[in-house]
Amino acid sequence: MAETFDRRNFFRHAAPFLPAALAACGWRGGPELQSVFDRVIRFNNAAGEKLLAVRGATAPPHQVVAGRMPSYFISNRMPVLADPSAWRLEVGGLVRVPTLFSSEMLRELPHIDYSVEHHCVEGWSAVAAWSGIPFAVVADLVRPLPAARYVKFESFDKGYMNGWDIASAMHPQTILADGFGGRPIAADHGAPLRLYSPIKLGYKLTKYLTRITFTAEKPGGYWEDQGYPWFGGL
Repeated sequence: MAETFDRRNFFRHAAPFLPAALAACGWRGGPELQSVFDRVIRFNNAAGEKLLAVRGATAPPHQVVAGRMPSYFISNRMPVLADPSAWRLEVGGLVRVPTLFSSEMLRELPHIDYSVEHHCVEGWSAVAAWSGIPFAVVADLVRPLPAARYVKFESFDKGYMNGWDIASAMHPQTILADGFGGRPIAADHGAPLRLYSPIKLGYKLTKYLTRITFTAEKPGGYWEDQGYPWFGGL
């Protein structure tokens, strides 16, 4: 029986051949196709936000296999809190109950666990086990206003941030992760708290969280403002 290709499999199989295909077409790089790429990215962002995020599909479970997920941060050195006990997660914006969460408060909230395949825009994948608070649980506590359409995530990693549409944030597998690999999450993967969801590429999964803001305006992002697709979905 022929293999069924979804969007993720298409890009995974096609990506290695795209540079050669472009070269064969005479593309030398530069601005020749930039406007085309820009239109494709805009279409992907709009289609993803309107269709993919609201379908409720979840990533299938995977068995954790040997191998290490690379660490990533933009600071000159790995971000580490000088005083972890002083850390707080500020959740506000267009909400009825702005709240400052301590680590102790978050530990008392309901958690879920899953092992899924993580995908990076650079082309690698890894399977890992995650534990965290469903984002929807935190949203229920702060009670977003009807005008809130987007969520902005900020960090202490040299100002790294990005934004999500609210449907993606409320997906059942979107979590505020405080556990990785069966242990409390460490600095190399975003301690004390990071955003995680298997429905997004890695650059959308903000680490070292400090602030979550519900907003009516679409936020930018560290990589998104440099041309990466805003939706970043799988």
